Amino acid sequence: MGMGYKKLVKFIWDWGNKEKNWLEHKVSDRECEEVFFDQDKREYPDPVHSKKEIRKIVVGKTKKGRLLFVVYTVRGRLIRVISARDLSKGREADLYEKAA
Repeated sequence: MGMGYKKLVKFIWDWGNKEKNWLEHKVSDRECEEVFFDQDKREYPDPVHSKKEIRKIVVGKTKKGRLLFVVYTVRGRLIRVISARDLSKGREADLYEKAA
């Protein structure tokens, strides 16, 4: 499904977004990265926010079972996480649960 993340093994971080993910949502860098290696993750386009660059959404679990909603873009062979937060209950949770 989606792109082969094994080829994209490095992550780059914008300091403003990195800090925001932690301060507003208590999501660490490591947790964000773990989602990309969840075998049951689901990937979706993000056309609403893809005006300057193509953005995607990945929904998946961390090693501790936390469900995250992560917005990212790919730059060359690097994954740049834009935002990360807990998956909201209801419709968003269905994006992962029904597919897993």
